[in-house]
Amino acid sequence: MNEVLKEIKERRSIRKFKSDAIPQEILDQIIEAGLFAANGKGKQNTIMIQVSNKKLRDEISEMNRKIGGWNEGFDPFYGAPCMIIVLAKKDWYNRVYDGSLVMGNLMLAAHSLGIGSCWIHRAREEFETEWGKNFLKSLGIEDEYEGIGHCALGYIEGDTPKPLKRKENRVFYVK
Repeated sequence: MNEVLKEIKERRSIRKFKSDAIPQEILDQIIEAGLFAANGKGKQNTIMIQVSNKKLRDEISEMNRKIGGWNEGFDPFYGAPCMIIVLAKKDWYNRVYDGSLVMGNLMLAAHSLGIGSCWIHRAREEFETEWGKNFLKSLGIEDEYEGIGHCALGYIEGDTPKPLKRKENRVFYVK
């Protein structure tokens, strides 16, 4: 089987991570895959922010928990020690689609490199807050961006989940 198709079929969302740090060389490869995601008109209007600093990671996790309405102590990032936040220019009509393609590339690249991943939502809500706007400014990001998602990354704790049986009647052919 083609290696890309194999990786697509085997990748799963991981919800239990080891606390071990991921080497920057591996993170750089994952980020590079995100940079090569398809995007509308080749405009490349998405950005990524790698967060592997534990204090900041925990702060974002706590904000995400509150937005999601979970009980105190719950970690919506499932213990992942790293995340890559994907954002897209707010005035770009294709922002959600382009950002989603970046997220897909990040997750597939991570899987191919032995790293577990999970798409975590609520980035849009986080970056609508003053905290989010100030955080972007602190990084020198002046344009207005919408949060698309967080790609939680880490080494898998335990077994990789088994795939669900594919639902029937999801493909229609017109020849």
